[in-house]
Amino acid sequence: MQQDLSDLTALADAYGVATRYENAEQREVVVDAEVVVAVLAQFGVDASTPEAIRRELAAVRETRERTVLPPTLVLGEGTGYETGPAVVHLEDGTRREIERFIPDDLPLGWHRVVTAEQDVVLAVVPNKLPDVPPAWGWMLQLYALRSDESWGAGDYGDLAEFARRSAKDLGAGVLLVNPVQAISPTHPVERSPYSPSSRRFANPLYLRVTDTKAFADADAPTRARVRALKPERREGPPHALKCREGVPHGTELIDYDAVWSAKLAALELLWPGETAELDPALDAFATFGALAEKHGPDWREWPEPLRDPGSPEVVKAREELADRVAFHGWLQHLCREQLDAAREAAQEMPVGIVHDLPVGVHPGGADTWALGDVFAPRVTVGAPPDAFSQQGQDWNLPPWRPDRLAELGYAPFRDVLRGVLQHADGIRIDHVAGLWRLWWIPPGEPPSRGTYVHYDAEAMMGVLALEAHRAGAVVVGEDLGTVEPEVTETLHERGVLSSAVLWFQRDYDTPGHPFIPPSEWDPESMASITTHDLPTVAGWLTGEHVRVRAELGLLDGDREYEVAGREREDLTDFLAGQGIPYEDMVAALHALLASAASRLLLTAPADVVGQRRQPNLPGTVEQYPNWRIPLPVTVDEFFADERVRRLITTLRAARPLPD
Repeated sequence: MQQDLSDLTALADAYGVATRYENAEQREVVVDAEVVVAVLAQFGVDASTPEAIRRELAAVRETRERTVLPPTLVLGEGTGYETGPAVVHLEDGTRREIERFIPDDLPLGWHRVVTAEQDVVLAVVPNKLPDVPPAWGWMLQLYALRSDESWGAGDYGDLAEFARRSAKDLGAGVLLVNPVQAISPTHPVERSPYSPSSRRFANPLYLRVTDTKAFADADAPTRARVRALKPERREGPPHALKCREGVPHGTELIDYDAVWSAKLAALELLWPGETAELDPALDAFATFGALAEKHGPDWREWPEPLRDPGSPEVVKAREELADRVAFHGWLQHLCREQLDAAREAAQEMPVGIVHDLPVGVHPGGADTWALGDVFAPRVTVGAPPDAFSQQGQDWNLPPWRPDRLAELGYAPFRDVLRGVLQHADGIRIDHVAGLWRLWWIPPGEPPSRGTYVHYDAEAMMGVLALEAHRAGAVVVGEDLGTVEPEVTETLHERGVLSSAVLWFQRDYDTPGHPFIPPSEWDPESMASITTHDLPTVAGWLTGEHVRVRAELGLLDGDREYEVAGREREDLTDFLAGQGIPYEDMVAALHALLASAASRLLLTAPADVVGQRRQPNLPGTVEQYPNWRIPLPVTVDEFFADERVRRLITTLRAARPLPD
């Protein structure tokens, strides 16, 4: 039995599957062997019997014996590597013959190394990105913006206007926007920006129809028909949850289905009907969109022959749906134009627009359909049990297989980064620890019965650095929660900012967990008071987050009210100790943020206008209006609000725009 377990451990190690790990309490947990076997099965590895394990181990060892190079070779700039005789094919088309060592003077870029036995991708990557310019700015939930021109939800036009006026009128230097990756073009529309159909393409729901060239070129009757499709703004209660006095709402919840129906009808009126040759990746994405309109948003429920993008049936269907395929390709062209316009509007900012990259994609979406076995489709990722979630978390997102990423030269990861960075000044990597390891949950198991699967972090960070370097972009890693120290240390070594959130900036090794003075926060970080998954400032100060969870039956007893009260007292005492007046707590918290050592200081529009409801309440779906809460003011009203200008005074003084 001991030998069997030893062999299983060796096999698991070969695929990066953890057989033991340290939990949030820093105690070692031994993973159930059944879980390890189930996770290995997602790699196509049979570990069901001792004989199968030995057979699989022998195959692994045989592969190692006949290969010198890893499936992908990632080298830091100025680093050589011993290969034996080989030819290096540089990205610019030149080649170098080497006798033994890859030289240390290769240029940054994507190259290839060819030996007698292997042909592998060679990525030469920067060792460290340039310093991030100091700036203050906004964490923006784009869908929540409202203007006279937007159709029931914020759009790319609002993004451009918000960026332009933030820089010009308020002196902001950075704008972090929620993920704007593509949805499936069907109903019901996916509300969460963190569960896109594809991370490689943009969300056409955010298009401003009247900013398109097609609208400008249309005749008057067509423009009138398009304008008539704009959803009416209706006043009404925001949700079945009680509305207490002082909870600003002003409009009803965002109706994504109504927004998409109106925009789709308008865009169909405007589409010139021209077909253009699409690159293979966009062609596959557009084909998925056309098939989804006919068969539903989840390809796993399509007719069996259509589940394989390379099947003859898909080829035939694509020909039959050529008009719709071209239409969805055109929508992506419009998205790129408007995202580029938003970026241009932020050109006066020292940092600019930073786009958020979610940790994964919808299991039945365009990326998993097009990319196939790059994903492990039958497992989901999440988090093990901890103090925040005693049962663990299941995010219902399929992970990439680390072995296939390496075999494909990390092209899938590279393409995701390029899809974002082509229209961004920076990128925020949600759950950046996922570049090191992800918590895999086998089919049919609860989140508590999973294990970590490790990725080649050196390669992942290298690819990220190379693509960011080429785009001239800054990078921020979201490293909140239970994260190994190695993650944050490596981020800083590579010129990537970590994350600092006031609510979590405490000394957990000291009784009472006192707040850490912002002057002692890590300088190489992006700091904020809160996040989209936490209470707004007004919500936290009034206990709205406790009230809502109690109303939804998510709390046991009144202890949370007491805890929230003590936390407010602790924060008030902390402000006093920092010499910050706290008569106006919202202003005081912004003054506290302004004193942070962090390079970037971010606040949220919802916090400066006093909105109590938080954008997302983790652990809920329909019980709470996640991702559907609009700002209580329009964009014009926001920039005309003297309270907004007053509250950001300290931030503006702490991080002024360069002359």
